[in-house]
Formats: sequence, structure tokens, C-alpha cells
Amino acid sequence: MVLDSLFNALVDAQIRRILKDPYTDSLVNTATTIMKVGPREMLETLMRAQQGKALGRPFGSVRRLSPWDRLLLNPTYLTRLPVSHATPIDLRVTLGPRAAKPLQVELPVMVAGMSFGGALSTQAKVALAKGASLVGTATNTGESYLPEEREAAAKLIIQYIRGTWPHSSQFRWDLFEKADAIEIQIGQGAQAGVPQMTSAEVIHDRMREAYGLGEEDNALIDAHLKGVRTPEDLKGLVRDLKKEFEVPVGLKFGATQWLERELEMALQAEVDFVVPDGAEAGTHAASPTLADDTGLPTFHALVRAARYLEKRGVKKDITLVASGGLTTPGHFLKALALGADVVYIGTVAVLAMLADEMAKAAPGEPATQLVLETGSLRRDLDVEAATLNLQRYFMAIREELTQGLASLGKIRVQELGREDLVALDDHLARFAGIPSALSPVSPAEMGQDGAVAEKILAPEGKG
Repeated sequence: MVLDSLFNALVDAQIRRILKDPYTDSLVNTATTIMKVGPREMLETLMRAQQGKALGRPFGSVRRLSPWDRLLLNPTYLTRLPVSHATPIDLRVTLGPRAAKPLQVELPVMVAGMSFGGALSTQAKVALAKGASLVGTATNTGESYLPEEREAAAKLIIQYIRGTWPHSSQFRWDLFEKADAIEIQIGQGAQAGVPQMTSAEVIHDRMREAYGLGEEDNALIDAHLKGVRTPEDLKGLVRDLKKEFEVPVGLKFGATQWLERELEMALQAEVDFVVPDGAEAGTHAASPTLADDTGLPTFHALVRAARYLEKRGVKKDITLVASGGLTTPGHFLKALALGADVVYIGTVAVLAMLADEMAKAAPGEPATQLVLETGSLRRDLDVEAATLNLQRYFMAIREELTQGLASLGKIRVQELGREDLVALDDHLARFAGIPSALSPVSPAEMGQDGAVAEKILAPEGKG
């Protein structure tokens, strides 16, 4: 009772002080300063002031730039019948259909590139590969190559990267003999094309061995590929990779206002797939400026990329991969309806893999310590448990994608189109070329299969 009375007295005194002090002296000033700047922005300001260098925030931007919540799927009841429970739904996608050896995945969702060493641990990379393989989809090496990952992955996309270390794919083409597809990575949505350095003091022995680095060597990812400075250089590289290995060869780059120009260069280079990585993409550690304030949102990049490929008449030949901040099966379906053939996931794949494993880190450490090569808890990650978590996540995705397609009256993922979406405002509808919820569609404007007439779907200024 005495302690309660003392506590109450202290609280009462503090409240009176807060209310009576001038605003500049009151704790209310602290609260309003946080509200003005923002809690995250304030903490990052204090971290910059203490550390004196660019911050490396994990998982990319925290901003939700793509208006996925302003789009809804458009189920049908009589216009088209929903798909019966007895009818199978086909979710298979072929990556690089015109390649000599196309890559087929059983789900239109693949694990995006996340590197070993500079980011994830060996255990995490193996778990991602195993989990993806159990459901018939592909995983991506990111800026690294691990024999253990190749062994665990049924379908592996190997990146041709900007790394300057001796065992980089720029210098070891023999790695691509093990590839099911090759992704030339010239940049990414969360970090643009700026150089990235992993300093020697944080490089573990396994990473040093895999990269071919000496004890004093840093691991540098340069701003551009060695020997690739012009569109002609890129065309030569693509030609040589396709001739040598016959698997699909694609190009990954951060989506910006230069999108159509850079897509045209990719088409001239005769790539088999393109990955315009949106501004919401994740990464191991990017400065908040690069993550939050550069590039195009994934939604805008996808709409523009699909439109450009259609305009050039190559949409059926070039696989379009949506990438950057896609986190739910609803996002995946909307991206596929907007023109993506397949989507990449990174951050949510890591979160799904962790699931109940997170308890090993709580409450004292962030869950990332379980999956990062530099993480203090990386050895505590149970690879088999993490694999099972990811497998179950993909199984849930498969079921939800199937339900979504069935509600739209579609039996193949390739049948998804813009008519399967509706926008909640006219601006988005005009930009994306989809129906607006503010503009009712009359029977005269519907095709025999229920598709909205082309004039309803025309982008702004086109109809």
C-alpha cells in the first residue's frame, strides 16, 4: 500500500509538471517532436549522429508505395461461372519460352535473389532452396554461389553479378553449367546500382572460401558489370551466355523513370526474361535514402513494363517477373492480372521460413540474427524446420491462388488479365488500363466471355 501511494504521488506530480511547465520545458515537447519527425526518422537521425556513416537498414523501404489495396479482384457469378471444385487449376509458368531449355515452375511465385555471406547464412540459403524445391518452384542464388544451395535446389537461377571477387560469376563461367536459368543483375530496387562493400573483418571463413578471398580482402560489388558499358556489350554478353548454356537468360535492374529505354536495350540484347525491380524491394542492408527515395513503385513499374512489351509485340516471348514488396497472395494475383508472368518474393520468404524459429531470438535479439551470415544465432537455425515452414507457406499460397482463380472463372494462371481487376478510383483505372469502380459497365460493353471491351481498358489518352 505504501508503494502504491508513493507511485501514485510521483505520477500525479509528473502530470502536474507536464501540464504547468512552459511548452519548451514540458515532456509534451518530446512527444510533438517525435510526431513531427516520425519515430523511425527520429531514431535513424540519432543513429546517424552516433555512427557518422550511412545506415544499412535491412529489408529495404518501409513505405507502401504501390496501391495494391486500391485494386480489387473481380469475381464473376453469371457473366462467367466460377470454376467447379472438380476442375483442376493450372498454376504452371514457363520462364523463357523461346530459350533452348526453358525453365518451368509449378507455381507463379519464385524465391528472389538473396546472397550468401554478404547477407544470408549457408543454413538459410539451403532452407530456402529446399522449401522452394518441395513445391516445384525456383530459387535464386543472389550475389553468390554455394554448392550446398545447388545440391538443395531442384530449380536454380544463378545470377551473373557485379562482384569483383575471384569466384564471382563474372570470372567463373563454369558456375553456369549448373544453372537452370541465368539472371544478369545490373542493379536492384532497394540499392540502385551503387557499389557495395563487405569489409574483411566481418567476412567469415566459409564466405572467404566460397568467394576466393584472402584474409585482408574486402568483398566488393561494383557499380556495373566488368566489360559491360554499352548496349552492344550487353547484347554480346547475352548472346555468349545463351550460346554456351542454352538456358533462359534474363536481366534484373531497378525500375526507374528510364524504364522503357532500359527495357528496349534488354529487348535489343534478346533476353528471355526481364525483372524490373520495384522501389519496395528488400535487401540485406541499404541506406534509407536509396531504399525510400529512389526508383519506381512496383505497381507503376509493372504496368509500364507490361504495356511496353505489349506495344513491342513480344509479351508472349519475354517473361515478365514482378519483383519488389509483394507480400500476400492477393498482391501476387493482382500483379499477375496486370501482366506479370511470375513474381519474386524475398522478405516474406525469409519470414515464412522463420515462423516458429523466431522464438529462438525473442525477446533479446531480432529474428534476422537467425538467418544472417553475421548473425549471432545463425547456428541455431534448424534447417529442416525452416524448410518445412517455407513448404507449408507455399502450400498455403497455392491454395489461395487456386481459390482466387476459381472465383474469377479462370482455370490457368495465364488467363488472368486486366478485366479481372477493378480500381477504386479513376486515376488508377486510367493508368493501369483496368475498369473503374466509379464507372459501371453495361451489357453492351461486355464480350461473350465477360471481358470488358477494349475501350474501357484503354490507358489514359488512348480511348
